Amino acid sequence: MREKIDINTWIRKDHFEFFNTFEEPFFGVTVDVDCTATYQEAKEKGISFFLLYLHKSLLAANRTEAFKYRIIDGEVWKFDSVNAATTINRPNGTFGFGYMDFFSQFEDFKIAAGKEIEKVQQTTGLIPSSSGENVIHYSALPWLNFSSMSHARKFSFNDSCPKISFGKCRDEQGSKIMPVSIHVNHALMDGFHVSQFVDEYQALLKQKAES
Repeated sequence: MREKIDINTWIRKDHFEFFNTFEEPFFGVTVDVDCTATYQEAKEKGISFFLLYLHKSLLAANRTEAFKYRIIDGEVWKFDSVNAATTINRPNGTFGFGYMDFFSQFEDFKIAAGKEIEKVQQTTGLIPSSSGENVIHYSALPWLNFSSMSHARKFSFNDSCPKISFGKCRDEQGSKIMPVSIHVNHALMDGFHVSQFVDEYQALLKQKAES
């Protein structure tokens, strides 16, 4: 389900109309998050660390209203929920794109996501799954401790989906620290809204998942 935003009465009307004319309306930041508790939780429960921190990021995005806005045919829509369109790595060094529905409970998400990962890893193509507008584009680079990132972009395609990338989890003074790159469309949100997402995500990383 989705709801159309009345741009004429929207508090960000001027910001939307200004940045929506840009050839490249995306801006990005890279932040470090403390994922010690989530890493320990994954080890204790014998579950995928990737799926656990991915689910918590989806939960944070669904709690941050701006991350549910999309531009469709020049109009702004707010979706009830957003899902994950993520890269899934294969043992041979390639990857494919997978689609994972959002579930508020981790156990439900884990079951569905596990099936999608298995399906993608058994294929050789790049795009075995389809997704809609209400997704966040995710990628994981668990081999790299990066401090910034840029993305390949097809400027002829009107894209408004946030892009979140996770880096290598490193040890730092007894904590597990992970870089997270966040790129968003400036016509739909500002740095304030990104900080709301980061604060919510960091809080969730320090909590145990709701199963």
